[in-house]
Amino acid sequence: MIKQIIELSRAAGKAIMQVYTSEQPLVFNKKQDTSPVTAADLAAHQVIVSGLQKLTPDIPILSEENPPGWDLRQHWRCFWLVDPLDGTKEFLRHNGEFTVNIALIENSKPVMGVVYAPAMDMVYAAANCKAWKVDASNHWLELSVKESNPPLVVVSRSHGNNQKLHDYLTQLGEHKTITIGSSLKFCLVAEGRAQIYPRFTPTNVWDTAAGHAIAIAAGAQVNDWHKKSIDYTPRVSFLNPGFQVSLLF
Repeated sequence: MIKQIIELSRAAGKAIMQVYTSEQPLVFNKKQDTSPVTAADLAAHQVIVSGLQKLTPDIPILSEENPPGWDLRQHWRCFWLVDPLDGTKEFLRHNGEFTVNIALIENSKPVMGVVYAPAMDMVYAAANCKAWKVDASNHWLELSVKESNPPLVVVSRSHGNNQKLHDYLTQLGEHKTITIGSSLKFCLVAEGRAQIYPRFTPTNVWDTAAGHAIAIAAGAQVNDWHKKSIDYTPRVSFLNPGFQVSLLF
């Protein structure tokens, strides 16, 4: 099924790029939490939800753009977790660092994930404990984390200026840093280009699930600051705790 999910992510990416490359201004509104939402978010949402309903009609869907109420999802054990356009701020800045995120959650764990960067036409995917990078020519490269000394730390382009992160990097010792938007940060660790992704500012479950699946399939760990693995058990709040993506030691 991973190939079908990849094709679905590409279809959503095509809908996003139609808005992204339009000569019309990128009009957006703000949701209740003040985060931006554009026509591209909504178009990708429709493509993904329609495709998943046809592919797996018995598996419920939790999408950022239409999250079901707690009464409907509190007993879910298997569900799709979707961010139709992760990195809307990067989309609005026109820097290409935005993604389509689709993950399958089973018993609180992300067991399948696809992250598609439509502006780069690059797919990252994970299933059956393996992770791959798939280019525009449909060449599949299996991913594995790689050590580096000093380590390369990837930080959020939109949320990288905070005191906790500054203190963390100071205590880390010798290192290099790179900034990038969206769930591509997980993917850089998965493919061995970076070794650590620390996160102190808020994220929601749909921001992380697909990247989480890819990172752990490539040999990384995704733990909160108490060294407990991030899980996706349905809960009232969609917020994640702070976390760190890093190599297994």
